[in-house]
Amino acid sequence: MIGAENRENFVARFGDLYEHSPWIVDAAWPQAPFDSAQAFIEATSRIVREASSDRQKALVKAHPELARKFGVDPDLGALSASEQEGAGLDRLTEAEFISFRALNDAYQARFDMPFVICVRRATKERIRQEIERRLEQTPEAELAEALDQIDQIALLRLKDKTGS
Repeated sequence: MIGAENRENFVARFGDLYEHSPWIVDAAWPQAPFDSAQAFIEATSRIVREASSDRQKALVKAHPELARKFGVDPDLGALSASEQEGAGLDRLTEAEFISFRALNDAYQARFDMPFVICVRRATKERIRQEIERRLEQTPEAELAEALDQIDQIALLRLKDKTGS
Protein backbone atom coordinates (compact mmCIF):
# COMPACT_ATOMS: atom_id res chain seq x y z
CA MET A 1 0.00 0.00 0.00
CA ILE A 2 1.18 3.48 -0.84
CA GLY A 3 -0.03 6.14 1.52
CA ALA A 4 0.78 8.10 4.66
CA GLU A 5 -0.90 8.86 7.96
CA ASN A 6 -1.79 12.38 6.85
CA ARG A 7 -1.84 14.66 3.81
CA GLU A 8 1.23 16.64 4.89
CA ASN A 9 3.38 13.52 5.18
CA PHE A 10 1.98 12.13 1.93
CA VAL A 11 2.95 15.28 0.02
CA ALA A 12 6.31 15.48 1.80
CA ARG A 13 7.15 11.91 0.77
CA PHE A 14 5.80 11.92 -2.79
CA GLY A 15 5.54 15.59 -3.79
CA ASP A 16 8.73 15.49 -5.84
CA LEU A 17 7.50 12.74 -8.18
CA TYR A 18 6.33 15.47 -10.55
CA GLU A 19 9.00 18.13 -11.08
CA HIS A 20 8.33 21.18 -8.88
CA SER A 21 4.59 20.27 -8.89
CA PRO A 22 3.50 18.85 -5.52
CA TRP A 23 -0.06 20.00 -6.26
CA ILE A 24 -0.57 16.78 -8.23
CA VAL A 25 0.25 14.50 -5.31
CA ASP A 26 -1.72 16.75 -2.97
CA ALA A 27 -4.77 16.34 -5.21
CA ALA A 28 -4.30 12.54 -5.15
CA TRP A 29 -4.30 12.36 -1.34
CA PRO A 30 -8.08 11.80 -0.98
CA GLN A 31 -7.74 8.62 -3.09
CA ALA A 32 -4.92 7.17 -0.95
CA PRO A 33 -3.86 4.56 -0.02
CA PHE A 34 -2.99 3.04 -3.38
CA ASP A 35 -2.61 -0.71 -3.96
CA SER A 36 0.35 -0.28 -6.31
CA ALA A 37 2.68 2.21 -7.91
CA GLN A 38 0.73 1.83 -11.15
CA ALA A 39 -2.57 2.68 -9.39
CA PHE A 40 -0.97 5.77 -7.85
CA ILE A 41 0.35 7.00 -11.21
CA GLU A 42 -2.97 6.30 -12.93
CA ALA A 43 -4.64 8.53 -10.33
CA THR A 44 -2.09 11.33 -10.68
CA SER A 45 -2.21 11.04 -14.46
CA ARG A 46 -5.99 11.57 -14.38
CA ILE A 47 -5.48 14.64 -12.20
CA VAL A 48 -3.03 16.09 -14.72
CA ARG A 49 -5.21 15.23 -17.74
CA GLU A 50 -8.22 16.87 -16.07
CA ALA A 51 -6.23 20.02 -15.24
CA SER A 52 -6.44 23.08 -17.44
CA SER A 53 -4.15 23.25 -20.46
CA ASP A 54 -2.33 26.15 -18.76
CA ARG A 55 -1.64 23.98 -15.71
CA GLN A 56 -0.54 21.08 -17.92
CA LYS A 57 1.85 23.32 -19.81
CA ALA A 58 3.17 24.73 -16.52
CA LEU A 59 3.93 21.16 -15.43
CA VAL A 60 5.93 20.55 -18.59
CA LYS A 61 7.71 23.89 -18.18
CA ALA A 62 8.69 22.89 -14.63
CA HIS A 63 11.02 20.28 -16.17
CA PRO A 64 14.61 21.19 -16.91
CA GLU A 65 15.97 21.47 -20.39
CA LEU A 66 17.93 18.35 -21.23
CA ALA A 67 21.67 18.34 -21.85
CA ARG A 68 22.45 21.72 -20.36
CA LYS A 69 25.88 22.14 -18.95
CA PHE A 70 25.67 21.12 -15.30
CA GLY A 71 26.04 23.95 -12.83
CA VAL A 72 24.33 26.36 -15.24
CA ASP A 73 20.75 25.55 -14.22
CA PRO A 74 20.17 26.40 -10.54
CA ASP A 75 16.66 24.87 -10.72
CA LEU A 76 17.90 21.42 -11.78
CA GLY A 77 16.58 19.14 -9.07
CA ALA A 78 18.61 16.29 -7.64
CA LEU A 79 16.37 13.65 -9.23
CA SER A 80 16.59 15.27 -12.67
CA ALA A 81 20.35 15.69 -12.40
CA SER A 82 20.77 12.03 -11.48
CA GLU A 83 18.49 10.90 -14.32
CA GLN A 84 20.34 13.02 -16.89
CA GLU A 85 23.68 11.75 -15.61
CA GLY A 86 22.42 8.18 -16.06
CA ALA A 87 21.71 8.87 -19.74
CA GLY A 88 25.16 10.41 -20.22
CA LEU A 89 23.82 13.92 -20.77
CA ASP A 90 26.37 15.31 -18.33
CA ARG A 91 29.23 13.95 -20.44
CA LEU A 92 28.52 15.34 -23.90
CA THR A 93 31.28 16.19 -26.32
CA GLU A 94 31.36 19.78 -27.51
CA ALA A 95 29.79 18.72 -30.83
CA GLU A 96 27.02 16.80 -29.03
CA PHE A 97 26.36 19.77 -26.77
CA ILE A 98 26.07 22.11 -29.77
CA SER A 99 23.68 19.66 -31.47
CA PHE A 100 21.50 19.30 -28.37
CA ARG A 101 21.55 23.07 -27.87
CA ALA A 102 20.25 23.62 -31.43
CA LEU A 103 17.57 20.93 -31.06
CA ASN A 104 16.46 22.27 -27.68
CA ASP A 105 16.27 25.80 -29.09
CA ALA A 106 14.19 24.61 -32.08
CA TYR A 107 11.89 22.62 -29.82
CA GLN A 108 11.44 25.54 -27.41
CA ALA A 109 10.69 27.90 -30.30
CA ARG A 110 8.10 25.51 -31.77
CA PHE A 111 6.31 24.42 -28.59
CA ASP A 112 7.17 27.06 -25.97
CA MET A 113 8.21 24.38 -23.48
CA PRO A 114 11.24 22.20 -22.82
CA PHE A 115 11.56 18.78 -24.43
CA VAL A 116 10.63 16.10 -21.90
CA ILE A 117 11.52 12.43 -22.19
CA CYS A 118 12.00 9.68 -19.64
CA VAL A 119 15.79 9.71 -19.87
CA ARG A 120 16.11 6.61 -17.72
CA ARG A 121 14.64 4.65 -20.62
CA ALA A 122 16.80 6.22 -23.33
CA THR A 123 20.34 6.75 -24.53
CA LYS A 124 21.58 10.15 -25.56
CA GLU A 125 21.34 9.05 -29.22
CA ARG A 126 17.71 7.97 -28.78
CA ILE A 127 16.96 11.26 -27.02
CA ARG A 128 18.39 13.18 -29.97
CA GLN A 129 16.33 11.09 -32.40
CA GLU A 130 13.17 11.65 -30.35
CA ILE A 131 13.64 15.43 -30.30
CA GLU A 132 13.98 15.37 -34.08
CA ARG A 133 10.90 13.16 -34.49
CA ARG A 134 8.76 15.07 -32.04
CA LEU A 135 9.61 18.43 -33.62
CA GLU A 136 7.29 17.30 -36.45
CA GLN A 137 4.25 16.79 -34.17
CA THR A 138 1.38 19.20 -33.67
CA PRO A 139 1.47 21.23 -30.45
CA GLU A 140 -1.51 19.25 -29.09
CA ALA A 141 0.07 15.88 -29.84
CA GLU A 142 3.38 17.03 -28.38
CA LEU A 143 1.79 18.23 -25.13
CA ALA A 144 0.07 14.84 -24.78
CA GLU A 145 3.35 13.03 -25.43
CA ALA A 146 5.23 15.21 -22.95
CA LEU A 147 2.61 14.41 -20.29
CA ASP A 148 2.93 10.68 -21.04
CA GLN A 149 6.70 10.96 -20.60
CA ILE A 150 6.20 12.81 -17.31
CA ASP A 151 4.01 9.95 -16.07
CA GLN A 152 6.79 7.48 -16.94
CA ILE A 153 9.30 9.60 -15.03
CA ALA A 154 6.97 9.80 -12.02
CA LEU A 155 6.36 6.04 -12.06
CA LEU A 156 10.08 5.26 -11.98
CA ARG A 157 10.64 7.80 -9.21
CA LEU A 158 7.76 6.29 -7.22
CA LYS A 159 9.13 2.77 -7.66
CA ASP A 160 12.51 4.02 -6.39
CA LYS A 161 10.85 5.50 -3.30
CA THR A 162 8.72 2.47 -2.53
CA GLY A 163 11.13 -0.25 -3.61
CA SER A 164 8.47 -1.74 -5.87
